[in-house]
Amino acid sequence: MKEISELNLPDDVRYSETHEWARLEGDTLRVGISDYAQDQIGDVVFVELPEAGDLFGKGEEFGSVESVKAVSELFMPVGGEILSVNADLEESPEKVNKSPYDEGWMIEVKIDDPTELDRLMTKEAYIEWLKGVE
Repeated sequence: MKEISELNLPDDVRYSETHEWARLEGDTLRVGISDYAQDQIGDVVFVELPEAGDLFGKGEEFGSVESVKAVSELFMPVGGEILSVNADLEESPEKVNKSPYDEGWMIEVKIDDPTELDRLMTKEAYIEWLKGVE
């Protein structure tokens, strides 16, 4: 397991307490799991994602990640409509481990309430929060 100081935590994303990240790209929010989450889960072997057009509220389960160790649920950091999913993860789920913020993104969302993004943690707040979890 990585030490907190070894984690890749970009400044341009927001983080949830369930370890999802969210990056605003124009009007679309791209979502995945943090480097901390993928490190804790271990080698990802399968990712279950929703369909484009599905609607979810903030905090609702939208899918799961299966590793050699366990199955972990994925939760919406904000409410909204699924615009697209990363179909590459069907064939290459290991992208979640190798590149959680780029090639390993999971869903793109049209946000219902943009102020929900402001309630997610900054990199600094997430690091402090992780120190309490460790």
